[in-house]
Amino acid sequence: MGHLPPGRRTSKISIPQENTALHPGKYRPWFPLRIAGVVPRQAGMSASVKYSVGMGAHRIQSLIILFVLVPPMPLHAKDRTASGAGAISFTELPSQTSSTGADSYNLRLTVNEIELTFRAFDADGAPLLHLTSDDLRLWDDGKRQNRLVMLEPYQNLPVRAGFVMDASTSMSGHVDDDRAVIQLYATRLLRKGVDRGFLMEFDSLPLMLQDWTANPSDLFARAKSKARRPPGHLPLTSIYDSLYTTCGQQWSEDSGSMTGNFVLLFSDGVDDDSHAFPSEAVDMCQRRRVTIYAITFDRKSPFSSGQRNLEELARETGGRVFFAPKGDQLLEDLQIIEAEQRNQYRLVYKPSDFKADGKFHHVKLRCSVKGAKTVSRLGYYAFARP
Repeated sequence: MGHLPPGRRTSKISIPQENTALHPGKYRPWFPLRIAGVVPRQAGMSASVKYSVGMGAHRIQSLIILFVLVPPMPLHAKDRTASGAGAISFTELPSQTSSTGADSYNLRLTVNEIELTFRAFDADGAPLLHLTSDDLRLWDDGKRQNRLVMLEPYQNLPVRAGFVMDASTSMSGHVDDDRAVIQLYATRLLRKGVDRGFLMEFDSLPLMLQDWTANPSDLFARAKSKARRPPGHLPLTSIYDSLYTTCGQQWSEDSGSMTGNFVLLFSDGVDDDSHAFPSEAVDMCQRRRVTIYAITFDRKSPFSSGQRNLEELARETGGRVFFAPKGDQLLEDLQIIEAEQRNQYRLVYKPSDFKADGKFHHVKLRCSVKGAKTVSRLGYYAFARP
């Protein structure tokens, strides 16, 4: 699949010798960065450097990059946003004597700041809405973290919900159950004109049934349909491929606004056709601040590898798995999702000893308020980005 991660990556890129701008999505090196090649220049022109730092698991606080070019090129800070993208842009400054404009060069870098969204509840399950940094205790791989950069509370957030249905052969007997859940959430909990949702199904291929819509009736109407597959298609199951592609395409890394983002996954958890690793699917969800909730209509079993897959996806993104929900329990489960997604905190911290080693770093967050409980993702992967 064209959108899947290209296996093992390096942090080296080459800047073309010709006057051709780097495609902003093609090269996405992570810090530390080695640059090979020469930045092109033309007589009588000012070159430019433009870089932005993706937010995801890491974002930039301050950075200085010095390029030695002839003639000297002034850099003007154009834009910095701390609420979402954490981006700094340096833009092109063409010379008055130039008849043509110089293309800009986009470098995406990340540094050692970790963003963690979490929810907090009191002993009765009601949201805690006024926590401060003094109320929190944070550990990264067992090491206490004291460098909290930012803590922002959010209340009554708009929801961005993705309903993702497993259409493989093993799930064919639960299609009506999936539709009933989507209808219940869309009619009872999704706020028309405020919240937005999309609907897709997958087996070995993810296929969109309904793109983003603010009309709940559109979701249920499209849930009754089934996407057409090409002749000779084998209905295998690619959960990790589908989540990687869906989160990467449906949510923006630099959205600029805080929303409650989640996928409600209907599946038995069995994956027999993915090319993406589970860690890569989880990492993409974390970069897009997407929580995975899963519903399986099978009873919980300690012997089910598929259920373990679902539990791992949910745990590492801060979600839950709901087993065989029926009747009033189904609505209660959906209301849990509703409460968790609308009331959240965003915390940014600098790890005391960060290394982009590709390993999973466990994060533990505790609240000192008596009886309080926090819900967040289990940790993050310190990947070197492509």
